[in-house]
Amino acid sequence: MSSALHANPQPEITQFLKGRIAAREFPSAVYCVSENGGAVFADAIGDASREPESHPATTETIYDLASLTKPLVTGMLCALMIEREALRLDDPVSTYLPEFDRQDKRSITIRQLATHTSGLPAWRPLYLLANSPDQALAAISAQPLEYGPGERVIYSDLGFIALGYLLQRIASLPLPDLAVKEIFSPLDLKQTFFNPTAAMRTGTAACETGNAYEREMCERDFPGKAYGGWRNETIWGAVHDGNAHFLGGAAGHAGLFSTADETLRLANQFVGDLSELLSPTTCEMFRRNLTEGLNEARSFSWQLASTKDSTAGPGLPPDSFGHTGFTGTSCWVDAQRQRVFILLTNRTHARSLPFANINHVRREFHRLAAAALERNK
Repeated sequence: MSSALHANPQPEITQFLKGRIAAREFPSAVYCVSENGGAVFADAIGDASREPESHPATTETIYDLASLTKPLVTGMLCALMIEREALRLDDPVSTYLPEFDRQDKRSITIRQLATHTSGLPAWRPLYLLANSPDQALAAISAQPLEYGPGERVIYSDLGFIALGYLLQRIASLPLPDLAVKEIFSPLDLKQTFFNPTAAMRTGTAACETGNAYEREMCERDFPGKAYGGWRNETIWGAVHDGNAHFLGGAAGHAGLFSTADETLRLANQFVGDLSELLSPTTCEMFRRNLTEGLNEARSFSWQLASTKDSTAGPGLPPDSFGHTGFTGTSCWVDAQRQRVFILLTNRTHARSLPFANINHVRREFHRLAAAALERNK
């Protein structure tokens, strides 16, 4: 299989991203566009870190993938468990997590957590609501639902954190160890992990200085709740997300680090004819709309391009599936054409609030990349 490290830049994409770096939307970008399992175009532009040290981005730079953790690890592990019949799509979560055996949450299913239709809120600062990581799941289960299960898509970190706990209970292994056993080792991934070592720091893309973004949200929405764990230094070589940091650097919603090349290896596992981990039948679950009639089109752990205003843009077909990460990452898969579109940026780094909304960048990247692949035939 080709590697992103051996693919050529695509001039239009590279120039477009250089322009967005010049516009100060993000300091670096690494992209990888693949077809039939192997990279066709790839490049690295800008600075992986600017402060406290300057390091240029390369195609081997490791990025905090943020919420790409949801499909690439948690969704993948759930799919593996479903394939092995250790888990069923419509099992109540309370079967595995007694914390969910409450009147309002007893009926929530695996399917609803994985499609963001459980009714759980989008986000809560668990580090303010739980005295220790051991109490985090109880804090989630105590949150009032915003809608009845199955009524509406509310993209929820809390739902995927709960799925992470569920997987740990089934496997009797911590989530990072389970990911190594079931995904990273079988695929021989060397630059994909939770909690990078200190020695890897200069090879990673830096994120925000301190926790200003989350701190503002907490002070606005949870006044009077003191927290002594705010970070003030540049978050570099450590997970950016506050809840993942509180939970030890690894959780079902965030914490994964990887390169563009190895992110491609992970993404290929969701394509039936390419996957080394899942059967083609299981992979169909990622293209199927499991939220028909609701406000977003969601498959199992992914958003579908048919969702109004999705970051897929017009360049990808409606049954393409993808995900974004808060740090500035994204991965979209056109399984029918066996194409993967990966764009990794560090939009929170070396920038004061507010961070740039880069969804327009993602859509144009997909348009340019799909057009380039067509011309490349």
